[in-house]
Amino acid sequence: MPAGQSFHADMIVHNGVIWCGMAEGVVDALAIWQGKVLATGTRQEMETYRGAGTQLLDLQGQFATPGLNDAHLHLISVGLTLNWVDATPQAAPTLESLLGAIKHQAESTPAGTWIRARGYDQTKLDTGRHPLRAELDAVAPHHPVMVVRACGHVSIFNSEAFRLAGVDEKTTVPEGGLIEQVAGVLTGLVAENAQGLVRAAIPKASTDDMIDAIESAGNLLLSYGITSIMDAAVGQVAGFDEIRAYNLAKLNNRLPVRTWLVLLGDPNVSIVPQSYEAGLVSGVGDDMLKVGAVKIFLDGSAGGRTAWMGSPYLGDDNNTGVQILSDVELEALVLDAHTKGYQLACHAIGDAAIGQLITAYEKALEAIPDADRRHRIEHCGFSSDAQHQRMVKAGIYPCPQQVFIYDFGDAYVSVLGEERALSSYPLKTWKDLGLKPATGSDAPVCHPNPFPNIYSMLTRKTAKGTVMDARERVSIEEALQVYTEYGAFSQKLETVKGRLIPGQLADIAVFSRNMLTASPEDILNDTRCTLAIRGGEVVFERQNA
Repeated sequence: MPAGQSFHADMIVHNGVIWCGMAEGVVDALAIWQGKVLATGTRQEMETYRGAGTQLLDLQGQFATPGLNDAHLHLISVGLTLNWVDATPQAAPTLESLLGAIKHQAESTPAGTWIRARGYDQTKLDTGRHPLRAELDAVAPHHPVMVVRACGHVSIFNSEAFRLAGVDEKTTVPEGGLIEQVAGVLTGLVAENAQGLVRAAIPKASTDDMIDAIESAGNLLLSYGITSIMDAAVGQVAGFDEIRAYNLAKLNNRLPVRTWLVLLGDPNVSIVPQSYEAGLVSGVGDDMLKVGAVKIFLDGSAGGRTAWMGSPYLGDDNNTGVQILSDVELEALVLDAHTKGYQLACHAIGDAAIGQLITAYEKALEAIPDADRRHRIEHCGFSSDAQHQRMVKAGIYPCPQQVFIYDFGDAYVSVLGEERALSSYPLKTWKDLGLKPATGSDAPVCHPNPFPNIYSMLTRKTAKGTVMDARERVSIEEALQVYTEYGAFSQKLETVKGRLIPGQLADIAVFSRNMLTASPEDILNDTRCTLAIRGGEVVFERQNA
């Protein structure tokens, strides 16, 4: 025992392949004290820290990493949608199967109750198109229905939903939104800002509903080895009351994952004024719950043809996507949040939106310099080389979701063509430029399961096997760094978590397979999280692992 040491480790984790971080590599064992890593090394070296009360955790040869950090998802929405109709291509590959699932829900639900579904992708449906209002009416004539596209930027509503919302063919379309009509008749498709007009008719989630959602979604994430997350639009579901729900969840030990709150800052729905008045600025909080950044939406999704592009979508010369805010509006919002001391993490997918956001960040940083504010571009899917250079110069960082390559890569090719699509989400390029990209799932847009995400980083393959620019592949160590250390960096918490080194939080994910030596296919198809430790405490253990 080192001289002067008067304490013993609370836990020694041993007999495993423990990957501590890119620079640190692999050790056999580590010691934990008061929720943090005390030391790492061999089992024999850790014996120095063993006392009568030290718990021994035998990994039985399994593979461990720092707890994964999903750097962009929507925790409350994940929990709330767990009981929705599953409209993902895996569950409903055809339009008939999707409509059948909605009909089944309608037959077992009292008339007038909202039926909600999420996850369809029209490019993967057998029809190759969005569902229609009339089709939803046919299977659920007495229920309001909302079917949300995987991206969340497009929804299909039926006639009863429109009736309850008071929306018809004469309704004024909000700027930055779309209410589609064909031959003067609503098709059911509503996109971007216009979705709020119809969703306003849906009963709001209560505080108790949201706490339940936080807990259930958080426990799901722990089962995948995810111990930290960013909630990417706090206020989108129930306004400022979401802050209350999070704090009550934490107070009552119902917050399973470390959460970094990104406050919705869009005009008319922003919770930034209330948050700022309450002193909730970036960095306020503790290791479990912390105020992060401010989120503003600039455009939509590429697969939904609403991401704002510099040139038109294939086969649609008049469509470059949706520009949600003017330059003047965006720059005023960004400068206001920047002046108040907030980090920003704004949504921009198309190259035009990315360029607009970089300019707004540059102007704010010129007005009030801050060499380490770390403003983020969420998604940043179709950025250009010139934009990368501007990001490096200004200290602006991309926060992509590499699983988009796996889930949506083929859709990108179909709507944008190979030249623009294949080079999207250029992880290796960003990494080599020192831009430290994090990764996430954007759940419920994609499932929070990290293995497709890791697989796409290693292979650049879509679920169909299309290779999306092999030059952007990274090694397994680099992929794990993106999921751990860089996730912490994106939250300005790289000295707190993200690596298993003395002094950092003892957040550990244990997996059934050594990912350092496994094939990408085995990682995708045959790897499971068997154990999760948060702050030195076992918070998930798979039965019969």
